[in-house]
Amino acid sequence: MIAKNSLNNQLPNEIKSTFKELNMLKHLRIAGITKSFGFSCAYIFQLIFCMIFENKNWFRMLESKKATDIPAKDTVYRFLNQSTFNWRRFLLSLVASVIGKVSKLTRHDRPKVLILDDSSYDRNRSKHVELLARCFDHASQKMRFYKGFRMLTLGWSDGATFLPVDFSLLSSKKSQINGISENIDKRSSGYKRRKEALQTAPEQIPGMIARAMNSGIDASYVLMDSWFTQQPLIKEITEQGLDVIGMVKKLKQRYFVDGKRVSLDELYRLAKPTSGKKGILRSIHTTQANGVPIKVVFVRNRNKKSDWLAILSTDCTLSDQEIIRIYGMRWDIEVFFKTTKSLLKLQKEFQSRSYDALISHTTIVFARYIVLSWQNRCSVDDRTLGGMFYELCDEIDDLDWAVALQQLVEILEDTLDKSNKKIQQLIKSQLQQWIAGLPNYIKVYLPVSVCES
Repeated sequence: MIAKNSLNNQLPNEIKSTFKELNMLKHLRIAGITKSFGFSCAYIFQLIFCMIFENKNWFRMLESKKATDIPAKDTVYRFLNQSTFNWRRFLLSLVASVIGKVSKLTRHDRPKVLILDDSSYDRNRSKHVELLARCFDHASQKMRFYKGFRMLTLGWSDGATFLPVDFSLLSSKKSQINGISENIDKRSSGYKRRKEALQTAPEQIPGMIARAMNSGIDASYVLMDSWFTQQPLIKEITEQGLDVIGMVKKLKQRYFVDGKRVSLDELYRLAKPTSGKKGILRSIHTTQANGVPIKVVFVRNRNKKSDWLAILSTDCTLSDQEIIRIYGMRWDIEVFFKTTKSLLKLQKEFQSRSYDALISHTTIVFARYIVLSWQNRCSVDDRTLGGMFYELCDEIDDLDWAVALQQLVEILEDTLDKSNKKIQQLIKSQLQQWIAGLPNYIKVYLPVSVCES
């Protein structure tokens, strides 16, 4: 009975309350992540979820005193390797629910964005991992080749909270080391994700954005760096009803200005210089070769002051400063990559050869980040106190400032009546100096007796 009871209480109290608030186990059932017998999927999910907070990996868990109460190694790996579990549906369902909670704490006029980027997923010591490929890390200063995957990630941000929405571990058709396992059921969601892994990033991005929008996620812009700002992709995203803001490379892409096709360098020379705006050099309205109207803002390159960087926006109504400010929100996904790899053990916690295990464990790590992001938002945002905050705001709105000022002076007068002469003289002199420094339109609202004194 004691062992059975501990199965339901393996979560720390801080995480248990968040699991209940976010209906974590409900989202597992929605995604079809269930079992008919044995240890439940909810229990195994929670067990893996909490390992990072106990500072243990699975090997250390089996060596600890809890080894007699936890499932065997095969049970956990069967859970991770299950190809019929729809982990993408789980992540979308969970993050859409959390975004709905976060959006209630954010002003309606504050821009909400989707952020696209990719990062390396290293498996350099592996030889037999399914769909393992030889990839090139363009983001690293070393510009190196590595064995593993490209982790294409779509995230959501309101400038204060970042949440991962969807991802895909990309392999390669040309540089592939291992192929798809022949034992996978081709009707399963796991096989579909394997086929997606062999697609290019521009082929997958429209589908990822469409799934996010269909899940009810609210966003106005898609932010991306220069590796994704290709004109055909920008056109596909704008056709889905979203605007794009991204860095532009000096490539062969052409732009129309007064009926002429010009390069990005020529576009810079045609743009009018901007004065009085620190860091902003020039801006110009133009049209892409595929007919999409855009605005390009040129800013100074901090790493090389003689050079410039170009930021593109399909929303031509935004000011130069607003385009740069919104694009600055893209940095949230870089912080996310660093956190998941360094602190949440994205690549190191499990060393499985199955592609399904890579997908399931990555989803669990993303779920950890979502829980931590929500807890962080609750700890720093007073509006997460709920109805009490809004009732207090209503009381403050109903209280006229002039009435509040008169009540403050009346409280001081009552305090004077109950104090001795020395304190009365001190308070009166301070009050007179304060009133003397007020504007005349405020003095009108003060009691006459105070103004005369």
